[in-house]
Amino acid sequence: MNNQITFKLKRSVIGCTDKQKATIRGLGLRRINHSKTLENTPAVRGMVKAMITWLEIVK
Repeated sequence: MNNQITFKLKRSVIGCTDKQKATIRGLGLRRINHSKTLENTPAVRGMVKAMITWLEIVK
């Protein structure tokens, strides 16, 4: 479990750019309070970092 990261969408994507919406969808998030656990890879960390305003990291 050490090599995984869990995050939750905490804000609506209404008003986001298409690129930001695509990043959220690429992370597998669909709605507010939807959480996802993914492998902690550089690609996933980059997407999370780009959308950190919309996400909450869950321990």
